[in-house]
Amino acid sequence: MPDSLIAAVTRFFGSRLLGGLLICAALIGLDVGRRADVTPLAQAVWPTAEITATGRALVPVGRGYIPMPANTPAAHASSLLAMPAAHPSTLMAFWFAGTRESAPDVQIAAAQFDRATQQWSAARFVVNRLAMGESLGWGVRRLGNPVAWLDRQGKIHLFVVATGLGGWAAARIVHLRQSNAGQDFAALSFDVVRVLPLSWLWNTSFLVRAAPLPLADGGMVLPVHFELGIKYPVALRFDANGEFKSMVRISRRTHLLQPTLLIVSDSHWLALMRDQSPVGKVAVAQTSDSGQHWVDLPDLALVNTDSSVAGLAVAPGHLFLAHNSSPHARTTLDLSASVDGRTWSLAQGLAHGAGSDEFSYPALAWADDSLWVSYTDQRQRIGWQRFSLSPAKH
Repeated sequence: MPDSLIAAVTRFFGSRLLGGLLICAALIGLDVGRRADVTPLAQAVWPTAEITATGRALVPVGRGYIPMPANTPAAHASSLLAMPAAHPSTLMAFWFAGTRESAPDVQIAAAQFDRATQQWSAARFVVNRLAMGESLGWGVRRLGNPVAWLDRQGKIHLFVVATGLGGWAAARIVHLRQSNAGQDFAALSFDVVRVLPLSWLWNTSFLVRAAPLPLADGGMVLPVHFELGIKYPVALRFDANGEFKSMVRISRRTHLLQPTLLIVSDSHWLALMRDQSPVGKVAVAQTSDSGQHWVDLPDLALVNTDSSVAGLAVAPGHLFLAHNSSPHARTTLDLSASVDGRTWSLAQGLAHGAGSDEFSYPALAWADDSLWVSYTDQRQRIGWQRFSLSPAKH
């Protein structure tokens, strides 16, 4: 076959494949829209309501690296989970680790920060792709982006990105629940609940990244995104037992992903998002009715070129955002503060490098009267930092 004919055939089928993908994405978007408003309103809750004075500075009290599993040279995409006051651990960290991203040996790793010793435990693997595949009944090629949540019974849930055929755009979100009821970290294990039922297209192309937003009824809202041809953010609603209830599309724009949710008031929330367009800012949407409906807002003034962000509202008027502030690179990771979620100022520089250095994919949590930050360092390890708030000025 002549080269010109091969090229013509390739263009013909390539254009139709792309068109088919875009049509599928549009239909899934319509499906998401139709599945809104199926659960009653619920109020969001802050990790603490005891902070009353605004303008209090962050004071560094600790930093370092979370221990890695032995002989594991790569790590990425950490998630932090604050534990109850009676638990022996202040918080737990989950991330994916192996020889490299998407390698066959990548597993979900975990470590805990012990309250008694004030040290991180040794890390151990808690989710294996082969065991997950056996439970699901289909082969899992790669794992990534674990996100943790604690239900009303005190059991940990993990939401993990898993792929079969194809890359990350063909991923599904797998829901796992802690299989044992105790607090022994050495015995921590998880059972597969199911693949989240998010679309008729075999539930593919939905990914999770940021922490859930806790609700006053004991449930939560999990921010996720769709990425197949187009990219858009979605909010998933779960009840106090971890049962999936509904989904609502957050933004009508088609180049936004990895939303993180912030409380402004119990029913007024913001979604801050990674933007893959050339704009290079943090995108914003808001809801004023507890996530029933969302509208797009103007971008934040913060520079953030196509990078994951992590937000946390720890109390009214105390909102924090970890983000890459270096144009066209991930060499600088900063922590900014805000009273209203719209105007931000630098609170702390978290990490700064040069050249090909990378500090990325941050996570935030509030535990033991401290703000905790974790992040990927050079795709090789997970860094962490801890901050307290300075005393209120009288």
